[in-house]
Amino acid sequence: MRLFRQKHPGAFHKKPFLLFSLAALSSVTLLTGCHGAKDQSAFTIPGEFDTSRDYEITFWAKNDTNKTQTEIYKKAISDFEALYPNITVDLRLYTDYGKIYNDVITNIATGTTPNVCITYPDHIATYLTGNDTVVPLDDLMADSSYGLGGDKLEFASVKKDEIIPRFLQECSFSGHYYALPFMRSTEACYVNKTYVEKLGYTLPETLTWDFVWEVSEAAMAQNADGTYKVNDQNVLIPFIDKSTDNMMIEMLKQKNAGYSTDSGEIQLFNDTTASLLDTIAEHVKTGAFSTFKISSYPANFLNAGQCIFAIDSTAGSTWMGTNAPLVDISSDALVDFETEVMTIPQFDPDNPQMISQGPSVCIFNKKDPQEVLASWLFTQYLLTNDVQTAYSETEGYVPVTSKAQESDQYQDYLSREGEDNSTYYDVKIKASRLLLDNVEHTFVTPVFNGSASLRDAAGQLIESVTKSVRRKQEIDDAYIDKLYSDVTSLYHLDQISSEQSSGKKELGPLPAESRILLGSLAVVWGLILLYLLLERLKKKKGYCSLRSQ
Repeated sequence: MRLFRQKHPGAFHKKPFLLFSLAALSSVTLLTGCHGAKDQSAFTIPGEFDTSRDYEITFWAKNDTNKTQTEIYKKAISDFEALYPNITVDLRLYTDYGKIYNDVITNIATGTTPNVCITYPDHIATYLTGNDTVVPLDDLMADSSYGLGGDKLEFASVKKDEIIPRFLQECSFSGHYYALPFMRSTEACYVNKTYVEKLGYTLPETLTWDFVWEVSEAAMAQNADGTYKVNDQNVLIPFIDKSTDNMMIEMLKQKNAGYSTDSGEIQLFNDTTASLLDTIAEHVKTGAFSTFKISSYPANFLNAGQCIFAIDSTAGSTWMGTNAPLVDISSDALVDFETEVMTIPQFDPDNPQMISQGPSVCIFNKKDPQEVLASWLFTQYLLTNDVQTAYSETEGYVPVTSKAQESDQYQDYLSREGEDNSTYYDVKIKASRLLLDNVEHTFVTPVFNGSASLRDAAGQLIESVTKSVRRKQEIDDAYIDKLYSDVTSLYHLDQISSEQSSGKKELGPLPAESRILLGSLAVVWGLILLYLLLERLKKKKGYCSLRSQ
């Protein structure tokens, strides 16, 4: 080895450097490709599913440490594998959709995306900037053999017209269906009715923002010892909102004010937004309002008698109320009160507007079309009655198919409201009914590259104002102007706007993992260039030595 290195200076390590250079170049190309819009080519469906081969597919799903949900996933996988013994499904659980999003983005760069993924349309819009990353489902859905209701499936697949149209439409953007809905929820206001009535108020049929603000301010009255009259405690935040991005988006929708257009034009920073922020600031100043990020989970305050209006997803209903099956506080801290489940506050109660949310399922493209087809079969299986009904019974989700909603099993579940404080917990079933009764009043925001960043920005406006008020800062026109500028810069919204107007699509900031990888690659390139420069200088020096002899 020593002789080889002496005879061929540098030969021992040139090859590894060359290979690493090519790998680095490939990685950079993949990562920078995340910021350019790519056309996703249609997937060519195999004529037959090859059952003579074995397939191993990965399924990334989200779970809130709910063991029942985990068992439902595992049972669905087991039942599916019994129908298709040649397909193995590997489950990977996450506790946060944002972590799934970051991992997918990072894995796009390395070509190691999962096969099937629980996700949101805003996230899929980002995934689409890769080259043929997400499979368009239009042809798969319509295929007579393996599509929705196909005649060669080993199970009773749901038909397209059996998926709730509004939920299915949420998965259509950029000219294609890129996902199937899995579960749906909306937001609800969980109300301590006992305290509302103690304050001398009667709950209206539909909550309004004026009513919520008025009751919240009335609740701030204190006893001589400094405790609050309504709960005789030292702590009270009458109104807490779990999701400030949804709060701002829903307020703007109810006001018929701008947020964004379908083409990706950003309209968030308008006079209505400024007016809403002024109102929110007024109630933060008195202590009547706070947010989850600043004060903690609203259910904890609600259950301890320290909150009157707690806004959260209907999927969070199992945490709400005196008898909630899931709680994060000690039993001795629980306060006995009557919980009312209501639609979120409205500006126009005759025309209620609330956001539709909940996970969808997308499929990532692979070189082997048979592997993609195996992924599609499993994705469809998640919409069968047993899976849909079982999962919806764990929290305040509703099934996404009329077939499951109308099934005897699900109807029996709904009819047993309040029968116990676990499966039939009344608050949970009331939350599900709230969405079932208001599907036509739900909406979704436009999906485009950067829409996830815009959503974060909407929430950041409320979070920033709330923090500033608590720090005794004045919220005036100059503050709002600076806030708009800071948030635009923080979420790269100016880049999104310029790219959209020029016909390009911009993602906003890459995940931290991707930025670190890009930085590392830049260092590697610098070392490679330095190495080549030194080699060139050595050769030049050797040439000059020969000339001088």
